[in-house]
Order: sequence, then C-alpha cells, then structure tokens
Amino acid sequence: MKFILDNWMLMSVALVSAGMLFWPVLKGASGGSLTPEGAVQLINREKAVVIDVCETNEFAQGHLGGAKNIPLNQLEEKLTSVVKNKALPVILVCQSGARSNRAVATAKKLGYEQAQSLGGGLSAWKKANLPVEKS
Repeated sequence: MKFILDNWMLMSVALVSAGMLFWPVLKGASGGSLTPEGAVQLINREKAVVIDVCETNEFAQGHLGGAKNIPLNQLEEKLTSVVKNKALPVILVCQSGARSNRAVATAKKLGYEQAQSLGGGLSAWKKANLPVEKS
C-alpha cells in the first residue's frame, strides 16, 4: 500500500494506459461492428438484410451478394421503404467500414435496433475470400 501511495503518479499512468488498451474492446462490444463470418451467419440464420451505403458507381464496381444500395445521404429517407420489418437484423456495408459506422446511428434512430456495421467493410469481405457481385 505504501508503494501505491508513494507512486500515485505512476499508478495513475498505468490505470489510464490500461483503460486505453481496453477501450477498443468495449467500443466494439457496444458499437455493433461485425466480422465477415458473423455477417454470413446473420444472413443465413436470421435472414439479415444487407444495405450497401456506397455511392451508386461504387456499388456497381462490387458489392455483397443480395445487397441493396442506398447511398448514405439517402439512408434516412429510403431505409424504411426498403426494409419494412424493423425486427430483422440489418447489416450496413461500405468500402472500408467508416460510412457504415455512421449509417448504424441513422438506422438505430429510425428504429432498427439490430443494425450493425460490417467491420472493415467490403475490403474485409474480400480479404475473407467471400463472393462479390458486380452490376
């Protein structure tokens, strides 16, 4: 105990460092980021709907099979007409995962509580050697 009191600054640095190391784990658990393998399971087992939030030209160059294209700037207006059942899981995808992470907040605001982002986006999907369709 004397060591802790005498070295309080060292101990506080250690605690802050530990917190910074665990932050990504905690954020990933609540943020809804999904692995490609987890996405495949959701699609196959729970009939998840895949929404690609890329622009139309990016979508045409390659996308997940069966994905529907709603560009991020149109998501709020069009999502409810494309996915009528809000109880279904919704997987949001873009090229790298950045736009789809923003799209999750929009989807949850609209009542899609099971909305998740594909971590790493289409790039991670391709790295996992999963099929890609072109329009």
